[in-house]
Amino acid sequence: MALEFTDANFQSTVLDSDKLTVIDFWAEWCGPCRAIGPVVEELSKEYTGRVNIGKVNVDQNPTLSVNYGITSIPAILFVKGGKVVDKQIGAVPKSVLDKKIQSHL
Repeated sequence: MALEFTDANFQSTVLDSDKLTVIDFWAEWCGPCRAIGPVVEELSKEYTGRVNIGKVNVDQNPTLSVNYGITSIPAILFVKGGKVVDKQIGAVPKSVLDKKIQSHL
C-alpha cells in the first residue's frame, strides 16, 4: 500500500531515506489524480522494499506543495538522496512511471 507523506513526516520518510522515493501529489477533487491513484498503489506493491512510494494530499499539506513548486496535479516527484531527480506532471500510463523508476534504481 502506498505510504502517506505529510509535512510532519516528510523529512524522515523521504529526505533522510536511502531509497528512491516516488511521491504522488494529489487531491480528492482532482479527476486525473483519482485516475492515477490505482497505478500508484500497484507500483507500491510491485516495488515493496526497494522503492518508497507514497502520496501527499496537497490540501492537507500545503507546505510541501509550496516547497516543491507544485502548481498542477497530479505531480509525481522522484526523490533520491534528498534531491528531486525526476518528475512527471499529469496522469500517464503505468509503463511511463515504471520506466522512470527503473532508470533511477
